[in-house]
Amino acid sequence: MRAALVQMTSTDDPAANLRLVEERVTAAAERGATLVVLPEAVLRAFGGGSLAEVAEPLDGPWATAVTALARRLGVTVVVGTFTPAAGEGDARVRNTLLVTGPGGTTSYDKTHLFDAFGYAESDGVQPGSGVVVADVDGEPVGLATCYDVRFPALFTAAADRGARLVVVCASWGAGPGKVEQWELLVRARALDSTSVVVAVGQADAGGPVGAAPTGVGHSLVVSPLGEVLHRLGAEEDTLVVDLDLDAVDDARRVLPVLANRRRDLGV
Repeated sequence: MRAALVQMTSTDDPAANLRLVEERVTAAAERGATLVVLPEAVLRAFGGGSLAEVAEPLDGPWATAVTALARRLGVTVVVGTFTPAAGEGDARVRNTLLVTGPGGTTSYDKTHLFDAFGYAESDGVQPGSGVVVADVDGEPVGLATCYDVRFPALFTAAADRGARLVVVCASWGAGPGKVEQWELLVRARALDSTSVVVAVGQADAGGPVGAAPTGVGHSLVVSPLGEVLHRLGAEEDTLVVDLDLDAVDDARRVLPVLANRRRDLGV
């Protein structure tokens, strides 16, 4: 599978962000990518204004335009958007990954909300309720968003459902040690699940959008044995790589941590 990691900085303007998506996905497809992964919060950057005012369902105009683009180019696109919360009277949104391409459209709603470092994502975001494994050209692909990377069970659950690849989309907040934590956590989750992990974050824009930092960059691809195979720096960039998913089968044979779990003890 040839994958493109699109490290970009979204803005407070959904229309401008859609133009960026169209530009970057088209360029990635021209380089032979069949899976194009963009960051979390591409519809609108955190801190760039109300998320509720731009949230739309997956059949809304923004997501429909991305779906049409993906199908026209024959690629699967994973991109961070926001959808309305479920339940009457809930004014929050869901932090949603749209996964769309020739094989159809699915989505993942961020499970673990960033109620940490003095911030409460749950004030404005409704949590998702389940593990999602998407079909990408017949390959099961697990999905995770930003803070999810701190929770190993989500990654092992995806592996239990057949995923050899897990995609993480992020808008990773800046701060002391945060780049080091990002890489460490991505590598750890690859080892926990003996999976290839493709982790794509918002680029470091050199400052916040509004009140929120958008990202630190440093997107990376990690092997099932925790080796960093490819990485980007802090700035906007696109990395196109060929993923060896057969390496996952080899790793699970020599390091069968999934099979060796003590399920009788719940561990």
